[in-house]
Amino acid sequence: MISCFLRNICLNFFTLIREFNINNKSIQRMAKKVLVLDDDEAVLEVLEAALEYANFDVKTAGESNDIFKDIEEFNPDVVLIDYLLRGINGGELCHQIKTNSKTAQLPVILISAYPRVLLSLGDYGCNAFMAKPFDLSDLVSQINNCITEERSDHLQNS
Repeated sequence: MISCFLRNICLNFFTLIREFNINNKSIQRMAKKVLVLDDDEAVLEVLEAALEYANFDVKTAGESNDIFKDIEEFNPDVVLIDYLLRGINGGELCHQIKTNSKTAQLPVILISAYPRVLLSLGDYGCNAFMAKPFDLSDLVSQINNCITEERSDHLQNS
């Protein structure tokens, strides 16, 4: 399942390149920050490269032990978490993020190679869920949507 996911990411990488012309000098904006948590190093490397090419500032983590420290130090605009992690599932981690007063407003996207997980997510509070394999341009759109929605909610509550 993972090799299919990585193959699909590589194939869709060129689509991402075409859709997001990073070399365009007219794009003068601060990079949005994405914290990616996955226990598969190959997935982390591919997502990091693809998201950096799409003009995101990316920090990756292979373990969930220091997630709150990573969030505090990196101050991400969105967190991308694999559902199946060693020691804890991504849904539980999402719930911890969403019930912590310091991180409750932080958008969280859960990803999983097992689409049936979507049906059993429970009330983890994630902002979005994506089933692997996914198209990288869809991931970038989902990240941007989560960031935009969070900012819109923040402005309405101000």
